[in-house]
Order: sequence, then C-alpha cells, then structure tokens
Amino acid sequence: MSNQENTARLLPDVAVHAQPHLAGALDWVGMADIQVPVHFDAGDGEVHRASARVGAFVNLKRPDKRGIHMSRLYLQVEQVLSAQPLTVDTLQQLLRGFLESHRDLSDRACLSVKFEQLVRRPALRSDNSGWRSYPVTIEASLTGDSFLLELGTEVVYSSTCPASAALSRQLIQDQFSKDFDAGKPIDAAAVLAWLGSEQGIVATPHAQRSVACLRVRPSVGAGLHLIDLIDRVEHALGTPVQTAVKREDEQAFALANGGNLMFCEDAARRIQKALDADPRLSDFHVRVEHQESLHPHDAVAYASKGVEGGFGSTP
Repeated sequence: MSNQENTARLLPDVAVHAQPHLAGALDWVGMADIQVPVHFDAGDGEVHRASARVGAFVNLKRPDKRGIHMSRLYLQVEQVLSAQPLTVDTLQQLLRGFLESHRDLSDRACLSVKFEQLVRRPALRSDNSGWRSYPVTIEASLTGDSFLLELGTEVVYSSTCPASAALSRQLIQDQFSKDFDAGKPIDAAAVLAWLGSEQGIVATPHAQRSVACLRVRPSVGAGLHLIDLIDRVEHALGTPVQTAVKREDEQAFALANGGNLMFCEDAARRIQKALDADPRLSDFHVRVEHQESLHPHDAVAYASKGVEGGFGSTP
C-alpha cells in the first residue's frame, strides 16, 4: 500500500457525510484574513511587496453537500499571490481556479485583498520627500463570464471651513477699525507690522484633518492605476497631508489651505468632477468626512457617478 493510500485510509473526512436535517444552499463560504505577501505595481513602474490579508470565498449551491474544500482556496491564494504580481489577470486567474476546484459545488467566487501601499511624495517647496501609506482594498468576483472588480483607497487632506474664514475676516476688519483711526492717514509700514502681529490677526478659521474614502470600478481593460487615482483626487482637493515639512513647506501648506476653503459638500463635488472626467473609471463611490475641530461630530458627504445599477450613494 502506498503512503498516499495509507494516509487516505487513516485520516477521516467527516465533511463528506451529508446532514439532511441541515440541507440548504449557502451564499458564500470560505476564509477571511488569509495572511500572504502580494507584489503590486501601484503605477510608478515598480513592483513593491506588501503584507496582505485576503478573503477567499465561493458559494455552496449544493444543499446536499456539507461543505467546500477550504484548503484548495488557501493553497491557490498562497501559490498565486505570493508568486505573481497582483494584476487584473491574476485576480481573474485565481477566481477561475476557485471555481474549477469546486465545479461540482459552486458557480460563483469572490476575493478581497487588503494591504498598505507606500508611495513617496515630494515636499511642497523644499527638496525633501517622504513616504505616505495608503490603504488599498481590491475586491473581485466572478459569476459565469461576469467579472466585477473594485479598487478602494483613502486620501487624507486638510479642510478649512469657508464660513469660519469669513467670520474670522470680519473680526480682523473690526480689529483694524479699532486700531486705525479712519480720520487719519494710514501709514503703510504700520499696517504691514499690524498684519504680522498677533494683535492684528485676532481670529483664524478652523481647519481639520479630513478623509476621502474612494471606491472605483475600472473600465474593462483599464487596469489598477492606484497612484493616478490618488494624484487626481489630491490635485482636486489641493490640500493633501504632507510628509517631510520644513518651514517653507508649512507656509506653502498654509497658502494652499487659504486658497482651497471647502465644506464637505465642496470636497465631494471636487472629487466627483475629477473622477467623472476619467474614462478609465466606469463607476465610483466617494465618502468625504471632515473630522470637525469645532464640534464633536463629523461633517460627511457622499457622491457617485450615478450610473444605472452602479454604486449609488447612500450613507
């Protein structure tokens, strides 16, 4: 008797025994948070290695079968993702493998991959640069010949309140009226010194760290262009958070905030306009969250492309 036959004889497999009293088809069965390395080109031409957590699932269409072959899913995830770059073709290959290994049990498969992508970002004014870590979520599903792919990430930025800015300007005007007699000639040097003093700038608008959560569906053949997506959104907002910061960079950031006053509605519309102009995206969903410094609750807005049968935009 061979070792393989001996092993098969000695190791019981209770999963083959049906339980008629519990018969029923299941939507999804599989594993979440499989730990595996992935190799991903975010769009800069370099393939970076990251530690990922993967979800692998198939449906169980046979009500008379007790379970699926989870080890087959795990081994395919490990063999494919740890050895090949993470691309659209790789995801399709993996999903087809899931179904091929469960052809008597399943006709739908889905996969999620979550990891952090480091991207080097230049400073605003100085010659420095630093790393930004962007969370990445890739979700893919296959039903027959119907393949669906979604890419998600987050952009963190600063938002300065337009209302607060207007109220602050009014207070500065009031202080100016108190400090300079309207009936006397105004000395330019005195005004310049006043503008640079704490006594003159008596109020500043409130700003806060804000987050734009993005989910996009690439058009067929478009691929996964993470850095292009991030660049497009950060450019639309104008105030992404920085890495290396010298005084000249901080001053440039203050100038960017002053020139990009925005409510959460403004931010959502800016991103909506930028993504709507990208032909590589068939659909998108945006959630912006301004983590207010004025009050303990956040200001939130949603936007989507608005295609029929698409993401939609609900809280």
